[in-house]
Amino acid sequence: MPVDPLELTAAPAEMPMVGIQGTITRFAPSPTGLLHMGHAYSAVLAWRRARQSGGDFLLRLEDIDPGRCRPAFAEAILDDLTWLGLDWDGPVRRQSEHLADYRHGLERLAALGVTYPCFCTRAEIAAEIARAGQAPHGPDGSRYPGLCRGLTEAERRRRLLAGDAYAIRLDAGAAWALTGPLPWHDRHVGTQTVARAHIDDVVLARKDVPTSYHLSVTIDDALQGITLVTRGADLMAATAVHRVLQAVLKLPVPQYEHHPLVTDDTGRRLAKRDRAQTLRALRQAGVTREEVLARLPAV
Repeated sequence: MPVDPLELTAAPAEMPMVGIQGTITRFAPSPTGLLHMGHAYSAVLAWRRARQSGGDFLLRLEDIDPGRCRPAFAEAILDDLTWLGLDWDGPVRRQSEHLADYRHGLERLAALGVTYPCFCTRAEIAAEIARAGQAPHGPDGSRYPGLCRGLTEAERRRRLLAGDAYAIRLDAGAAWALTGPLPWHDRHVGTQTVARAHIDDVVLARKDVPTSYHLSVTIDDALQGITLVTRGADLMAATAVHRVLQAVLKLPVPQYEHHPLVTDDTGRRLAKRDRAQTLRALRQAGVTREEVLARLPAV
């Protein structure tokens, strides 16, 4: 019988992970563009947390989006990190090479009855939100209005057999029935508790890609033995979903450190979509590694 890779790291859902040889952190960018100062801060913070404790700093490339990820960006990430003076332990984990891990996790969730297929288009979801006259927010923006949650099994089978495009969503209500309130600890704000209102029917996979950010990051952190997740404060809301997935799949629970975001001169957070100045551009302009590090917030 094949070994379940998730079982190798399974632990009681409420047991925080503690690194035996020190803190194990990771930096996990998506190769959809070049790194900017915000990425540099996240990478340096994670690297220092690991090195100061005698632990490991791991590098992961979240390249599950074939339409946006590029090999050239992946190589540029490695080059920029090396230029910053960062080293990492072990091989780079590329998510595109581990789709079987995420597919297996998705199958376990389906067997537990906490997922369902959703056939809604973005336009249909937007129209339903507009009709309802409200758009409460979840970890991925406006909350999904639940159009496909109540479909009968017969209707789901009919549409699947017809080849309709679909996504696999978390059934937040069913998952909550299994977990109830869940604690997690952030180094900046202390112990937090996941409430039912904090989780939404987020997308876990799509017809053509057997994973999403929420599913893959949760499984990767468990398989890689991450004991401290360092990431931007904009992802704090997503932690509620990840804690639910950890509890349902009986995975270890790391500690978290959601750091402040690096902003531009106008106070807006740096983002690839806004064409934030990249490390590559700074290097080409003659800015030194020491100058870049000096510009980062204290860690």
